[in-house]
Amino acid sequence: MPDAYAQPTADTDSADARSLARYTTLRLGGAADRLVTAASAEEIVQRVREAHRRDEPVLLIAGGSNLVIGDVGFDGTVVLVRSRGFRVVAEDADTVTLRVSAGEPWDDLVATTVANGWSGVECLSGIPGSAGATPIQNVGAYGQEVAETITSVEVYDCHEGSVSRIDTADCGFAYRSSVFRYSDRWVVLSVDFRLHRSPLSTPVRYAELARALGVEVGDRVPLADARDTVRRLRAGKGMVLDPTDPDTRSVGSFFTNPVLDRPAYELLRERAADLGEPPSWPGAGDVVKVSAAWLIDKAGFAKGHPGPEGVAISGKHTLALTNRSGTASTAALITLAREIRDGVHDRFGVTLRPEPVLVNCVV
Repeated sequence: MPDAYAQPTADTDSADARSLARYTTLRLGGAADRLVTAASAEEIVQRVREAHRRDEPVLLIAGGSNLVIGDVGFDGTVVLVRSRGFRVVAEDADTVTLRVSAGEPWDDLVATTVANGWSGVECLSGIPGSAGATPIQNVGAYGQEVAETITSVEVYDCHEGSVSRIDTADCGFAYRSSVFRYSDRWVVLSVDFRLHRSPLSTPVRYAELARALGVEVGDRVPLADARDTVRRLRAGKGMVLDPTDPDTRSVGSFFTNPVLDRPAYELLRERAADLGEPPSWPGAGDVVKVSAAWLIDKAGFAKGHPGPEGVAISGKHTLALTNRSGTASTAALITLAREIRDGVHDRFGVTLRPEPVLVNCVV
C-alpha cells in the first residue's frame, strides 16, 4: 500500500520521482510536470499562486484516496497538502467546534474525537484521506455525512486571489457533492466541525451498523463501540487501508449510488422484477437512492470479476475497483469501469456515475 502522505524525493527532476502513483491509494497515475509540498495553509496559498503566475494548472493531493490519475500524469504543478493539526475555536456546555487543517489525516482526527467524547463523526471511522477533502465530496458513510457537522470551510479563492470562509449554507452540500466538487475556483485550507459533548454516538441510522452493534435503528451506543464496529465492517469490505491486502488498493467505492426520480425507479423495478426488490432508500423530493453494489452484482459483475492487467472488482465488495497486481495502468482500470457501467445500463437502464475525482482520464 502506498504511503499516502509520502514526501517527494529530492530529485524531483526525474519522472520516477514525480510519479503520482506514489501519492494515491490506487498506486496508479503518471508523472507530474512539477511536484511541490505545502506544510501550512500559507504555503498552500503560496504554491497555488506561484503556479498561477506561471500560468500552470494546479492539482492538490493530500491522502490521494479519492483520486484516479491518468497514465499521462499531470501537465502542471501538483501540490502535496501536508498541513497538520486542529484546535478548538469555540465551545459551550454542549458542543465543541474544531478548526482542522486541510492535510490532517481524517481517521486520526476521528480517533481523537472519539477519545475526547466528541460525538458526530464516529460513523465516518476508517475512511482514508484528509480532513480538507471531506467537504468537497460531502463524505458520508453508515448514516452520517460531514455536512451535518461542518459549520464553515476556509478557502483560497483562485478567482479573487483572497482567503475567505464559506458558511455551511453556502457550501451547496448534497449527496456526495458540494460547490467545491467540480470547481477549480476553491482551494480548501481548513474546515470547522461542530461536535457534541457526549460519550454516546448520534442515533444509529444505518440498518447494517445497527445489526452489527446488536441495537435498533435510532439507538445510541458508546462512541468507541460505534468506531470499532464501523472499522470492522469497512475492513471486511476492503475499505480500510491495509498494506497486506491488495483489495484495499482502490479508491473505495468507485460508483455512487444512483438517485432516481420516481418514473426511473419504477422502470428499474420492472426490469429487475425477476430479481426481487432493489435495495433502495427514499429521498427528499420523491427521489429514490438505489444500491449501486446490488446493480453491479445483479448485472453479472461478481466480487473478484477480472479486468485487464490485473485490475479487478474487489473480492470483498463490488463497489471497489482494485489495482490488485500493483502493476496495472489507469487505462486498464478505466476499461473495467466502463465495462461495468455499460453492463449495468444494458441490464437495468441505469447509468452509474464515478465517485472519485478523475484527472486526465474519463469513464
